Amino acid sequence: MSELDIPVPNAFDPFAEANADDSGAGSKEYVHIRIQQRNGRKSLTTVQGLKKEFSYNKILKDLKKEFCCNGTVVQDPELGQVIQLQGDQRKNVSTFLTQAGIVKKEHIKIHGF
Repeated sequence: MSELDIPVPNAFDPFAEANADDSGAGSKEYVHIRIQQRNGRKSLTTVQGLKKEFSYNKILKDLKKEFCCNGTVVQDPELGQVIQLQGDQRKNVSTFLTQAGIVKKEHIKIHGF
Protein backbone atom coordinates (compact mmCIF):
# COMPACT_ATOMS: atom_id res chain seq x y z
CA MET A 1 0.00 0.00 0.00
CA SER A 2 1.37 3.35 -0.94
CA GLU A 3 0.82 6.69 0.77
CA LEU A 4 -1.68 7.76 -1.86
CA ASP A 5 -4.14 4.99 -0.96
CA ILE A 6 -4.89 6.52 2.46
CA PRO A 7 -8.42 7.93 2.53
CA VAL A 8 -8.47 11.67 3.09
CA PRO A 9 -10.88 12.78 5.81
CA ASN A 10 -13.51 15.33 4.88
CA ALA A 11 -12.36 18.89 5.22
CA PHE A 12 -13.46 20.38 8.52
CA ASP A 13 -14.87 23.89 8.37
CA PRO A 14 -14.72 25.49 11.85
CA PHE A 15 -17.00 28.32 10.71
CA ALA A 16 -19.74 26.11 9.24
CA GLU A 17 -21.97 26.47 12.30
CA ALA A 18 -21.49 30.23 12.45
CA ASN A 19 -22.37 30.61 8.78
CA ALA A 20 -25.45 28.43 9.22
CA ASP A 21 -26.64 30.69 12.03
CA ASP A 22 -26.22 33.78 9.87
CA SER A 23 -28.35 32.33 7.08
CA GLY A 24 -31.57 32.95 9.03
CA ALA A 25 -32.10 36.62 8.39
CA GLY A 26 -33.28 38.48 11.45
CA SER A 27 -32.69 35.57 13.82
CA LYS A 28 -29.79 37.19 15.67
CA GLU A 29 -29.58 40.70 14.28
CA TYR A 30 -27.57 43.18 16.28
CA VAL A 31 -28.08 46.92 16.47
CA HIS A 32 -24.70 48.60 16.06
CA ILE A 33 -24.10 51.96 17.70
CA ARG A 34 -20.89 53.60 16.51
CA ILE A 35 -19.10 56.89 16.91
CA GLN A 36 -17.30 58.61 14.05
CA GLN A 37 -14.84 61.41 14.67
CA ARG A 38 -15.37 64.49 12.55
CA ASN A 39 -13.08 67.51 12.73
CA GLY A 40 -11.63 68.60 16.04
CA ARG A 41 -13.89 67.74 18.99
CA LYS A 42 -16.94 67.11 16.79
CA SER A 43 -18.29 63.58 16.56
CA LEU A 44 -21.17 61.70 14.99
CA THR A 45 -23.14 58.77 16.44
CA THR A 46 -24.58 56.24 13.99
CA VAL A 47 -27.26 53.61 14.68
CA GLN A 48 -27.72 50.77 12.21
CA GLY A 49 -29.39 47.39 12.18
CA LEU A 50 -32.86 48.34 13.43
CA LYS A 51 -35.68 46.23 12.04
CA LYS A 52 -37.35 47.46 8.87
CA GLU A 53 -40.83 47.59 10.40
CA PHE A 54 -39.87 50.49 12.69
CA SER A 55 -40.40 54.05 11.52
CA TYR A 56 -36.90 55.49 11.50
CA ASN A 57 -38.17 59.06 11.30
CA LYS A 58 -40.32 58.68 14.43
CA ILE A 59 -37.42 57.12 16.36
CA LEU A 60 -35.15 59.93 15.16
CA LYS A 61 -37.67 62.56 16.21
CA ASP A 62 -37.84 61.10 19.73
CA LEU A 63 -34.05 60.78 19.97
CA LYS A 64 -33.54 64.40 18.89
CA LYS A 65 -36.09 65.67 21.38
CA GLU A 66 -34.74 63.51 24.23
CA PHE A 67 -31.04 64.34 23.81
CA CYS A 68 -31.30 67.92 22.45
CA CYS A 69 -29.21 67.18 19.37
CA ASN A 70 -29.70 67.24 15.63
CA GLY A 71 -29.80 64.15 13.43
CA THR A 72 -30.84 62.62 10.16
CA VAL A 73 -31.69 59.30 8.50
CA VAL A 74 -29.25 58.35 5.74
CA GLN A 75 -29.92 55.69 3.08
CA ASP A 76 -26.83 53.52 2.56
CA PRO A 77 -26.71 50.98 -0.30
CA GLU A 78 -25.03 48.27 1.83
CA LEU A 79 -26.35 48.98 5.32
CA GLY A 80 -29.85 50.22 4.54
CA GLN A 81 -31.15 53.09 6.64
CA VAL A 82 -28.75 54.53 9.21
CA ILE A 83 -29.63 57.06 11.91
CA GLN A 84 -26.99 59.75 12.45
CA LEU A 85 -26.92 61.96 15.55
CA GLN A 86 -24.62 64.83 16.45
CA GLY A 87 -22.28 64.28 19.38
CA ASP A 88 -21.36 61.21 21.41
CA GLN A 89 -24.79 59.73 22.17
CA ARG A 90 -23.82 56.03 22.36
CA LYS A 91 -24.86 55.35 25.96
CA ASN A 92 -27.96 57.55 25.66
CA VAL A 93 -29.15 55.78 22.50
CA SER A 94 -28.61 52.30 23.96
CA THR A 95 -30.61 53.10 27.12
CA PHE A 96 -33.34 54.78 25.05
CA LEU A 97 -33.73 51.79 22.72
CA THR A 98 -33.95 49.32 25.62
CA GLN A 99 -36.37 51.44 27.68
CA ALA A 100 -38.61 52.03 24.66
CA GLY A 101 -38.71 48.27 24.04
CA ILE A 102 -37.34 48.56 20.52
CA VAL A 103 -34.31 46.33 21.12
CA LYS A 104 -33.22 44.01 23.92
CA LYS A 105 -30.00 44.96 25.69
CA GLU A 106 -28.19 41.78 24.59
CA HIS A 107 -28.79 42.67 20.91
CA ILE A 108 -26.99 46.02 21.14
CA LYS A 109 -23.31 46.37 20.26
CA ILE A 110 -21.58 49.63 21.13
CA HIS A 111 -18.42 50.40 19.16
CA GLY A 112 -15.82 53.11 19.56
CA PHE A 113 -13.00 54.37 21.75
